[in-house]
Amino acid sequence: MELQSVWFFLWGLLWAVFFMTDGFDLGIGSLYPFLGRSERDKNMMIHAMGPLWDGNEVWLITAGGVTFAAFPLFYAVMFSSLYSALMLILFALILRGVSFEFRNKVNRPAWKRVWDVCIFVGSFVPALLFGVAFGNIFKGIPIDQDGVYLGNLFTLLNPYGLLAGVLFVCLFLMHGALWLTIRTDGDLAGRAERLAGLLWPVLTGVAVVFLVATYIFTALYDNYLARPVLFLVPAISVAAIVGIKYFLMQKAFFRAWFASAATIVSCTFFGVIGLFPNLFPSSVKAEYSLTAFNASSSPLTLKIMLIVVLLFVPAVLAYQVWAYRLFSVKVTDEDLAHEEMY
Repeated sequence: MELQSVWFFLWGLLWAVFFMTDGFDLGIGSLYPFLGRSERDKNMMIHAMGPLWDGNEVWLITAGGVTFAAFPLFYAVMFSSLYSALMLILFALILRGVSFEFRNKVNRPAWKRVWDVCIFVGSFVPALLFGVAFGNIFKGIPIDQDGVYLGNLFTLLNPYGLLAGVLFVCLFLMHGALWLTIRTDGDLAGRAERLAGLLWPVLTGVAVVFLVATYIFTALYDNYLARPVLFLVPAISVAAIVGIKYFLMQKAFFRAWFASAATIVSCTFFGVIGLFPNLFPSSVKAEYSLTAFNASSSPLTLKIMLIVVLLFVPAVLAYQVWAYRLFSVKVTDEDLAHEEMY
């Protein structure tokens, strides 16, 4: 029982770390056609995320691997139920990675325009669909007693799922704009700063609507009402969102980015804590839901995996902290002269 609870927390933590790290480069890619006015701007935006984006996506593999190893039944049902959405995300991420590599291979405007569109699509689609997927998990998925999904892709595109998708997009756009204020200079950095200021009330408004809709359409608040101390988590989200605005006004951009990271992590845990012990709640009948206790691996498997995680995850986190510190300096024209961007 305790091992399943620990792994439920770790499962949520790994997804939160993925959204926190990969969120800024998905945000930059989504802003790419709007802030990239010149060839220099576009190359600078790619360089701003270039050394980090592929490392960030390691957390997606880790989160997926943990889902498979710790909760195999949940993994099987989730990938069969959300197959179309998850395949779209996978194809979009592949397209984005290829775009970074191919864009500057041929110095022709038409060639670059094609890959510019691919960078945008490959960033915006995952940002939206990750939100849609998790929004539907929060709301409940129509699965029967055998774990068979009783819907299709359009079933997932319900108002609450789309609202969660919009929230994820807003979070990632803010995260990406703030990273550009850190890594770029000149007019591009100024426009990114102004855009972050314009995004803040939009993000705040969407977050408020999402919290209200969550109370109406989901049972996430049940755990919070049963244990009011848990309301500290959404309180941290509110404080972090306010912190973004405060640090923006102070032009403390790195602190604003950390506040944005805290917002993403606390928002993710708001949903994870509300779900517990459900991993995949059924909207057909509560008894059909997959939980941390009826979908987990054997205790021995969970013990061995826990030892591995406690040994290696801190090392990976330390490496990423070092990498972020190393690449937190401004992109220079000398950097742009190199073809390799990561």
